[in-house]
Amino acid sequence: MTSVNISVIFASIDGGIQLGDEVRSALDFQATKREIGDEVRFYVAHRWKDGCPKKWQWRSRETKRRIDGMGFLDLFSAASTPILKVLIITALGSILALDSVDILGQTARKHVNNGVFFVSNPALVASNLAQTITLESIISMWFMPVNILITFILGAALGWLLLIITRPPEHLKGLILGTCSAGNLGNLLLIIVPAVCKEKGSPFGDPDVCHGYAMAYASLSMAMGSLFVWTFVYNLLRVFSQDSSNNVVTETVTEQEDLSESLIPLSSSTFNIKKKTKVMLYTVKQHLGNFSRRINLKSLLAPSTTAAIVGLVVGMVGPMRRLLIGTDAPLHVIQDSASLVGDAAIPTMTLILGANLLRGLKGSSRVSLPIVFGIVAVRLVLLPLVGILIVKGAIYLGLVHPDPLYVYVLLLQFAVPPSMNIGTITQLFGAGESECSVIMMWSYGLASVSLTVWSMFFMWLVA
Repeated sequence: MTSVNISVIFASIDGGIQLGDEVRSALDFQATKREIGDEVRFYVAHRWKDGCPKKWQWRSRETKRRIDGMGFLDLFSAASTPILKVLIITALGSILALDSVDILGQTARKHVNNGVFFVSNPALVASNLAQTITLESIISMWFMPVNILITFILGAALGWLLLIITRPPEHLKGLILGTCSAGNLGNLLLIIVPAVCKEKGSPFGDPDVCHGYAMAYASLSMAMGSLFVWTFVYNLLRVFSQDSSNNVVTETVTEQEDLSESLIPLSSSTFNIKKKTKVMLYTVKQHLGNFSRRINLKSLLAPSTTAAIVGLVVGMVGPMRRLLIGTDAPLHVIQDSASLVGDAAIPTMTLILGANLLRGLKGSSRVSLPIVFGIVAVRLVLLPLVGILIVKGAIYLGLVHPDPLYVYVLLLQFAVPPSMNIGTITQLFGAGESECSVIMMWSYGLASVSLTVWSMFFMWLVA
């Protein structure tokens, strides 16, 4: 038999199966039942006839009928409700940051942000990755880092075209490239994707199972996004924010140092060799120091990135996983405590997001509308369209396993507004800070509509 008849597969093996049982179907496939209930799914592990490894996911006929019967209102409800929750909490954060309320003022916001950055967020990332990621699953998700890299490269390319069209001031070029290339791959995905799983009209099956995998996908996305922001975008903004006078001073000092080295008298060949060795060692040390400062190793190893490494190690190393993960694990109290601390991260991050966006309304600097709407068009219109072609092409080539939730996350990575970390980077360099607040305000305000539309379309696409 050359074609796969899904109804025959389910008719032959959908009886008396318990969670995790491995069975042999009439079509010589081995399948593992993963969920029980309305969404009956099987993972086809491999074809017994040729031993060729596959990772396909089938749905029962009941589930297929339910997805096909989903109307516009069902999809709209599943897509818009998480965005509406974000808007409500964001609005609350903006209210708390008002001068008349002053609960999330500048000082309070700084301390709360430090708590999230150093404690809650790392706990959330580490606990979710450790609980849901295994060596086998991380291999199957290898395309996600590649997908994130593609979003950065395409965003930077479109941003460069925007620079050619709008011809902005020199100090804004790095900001434009950064906001076009770096999306909010952490906070928003951690909020939206798990919330979509819990909606009644969601096409992703059992809410609890979906929620676990959604947190894992979003946590990995946050870790990889943070890594690219603090390497790629950080250096973009650093290069464009350098003052020309500083460059002149640096070059003058370097020339004077080289000149003083050349004027050192050489009394003997032995002394010459020793001197060359010292100069060489000094040069190597200087280059290593410059390299370390340029790539910003301290920011590269941010708490969330370090937590992601810890979570991946715990999840993939069997003995550590058995020691920490699961109710029967001897040290499961550590995992439970980390999860408890991490639960505070999402609502707190959303409140801070609203408080930070309020600065855009107070921005003293005005950014020209072509620049603002150009950035919005790149991030919220053009990138999602290109992302559909890339992800669908990857599925067609067999690079991505067609798990609906996984594909949905890959698509959503192309549709998010700019990363909030860009605001932090502009503060570090003192260039374009007020302009960044204005851009963020417009981007996130319009993203409330665009994310609803794209999320609804992506769910229809993967269903």
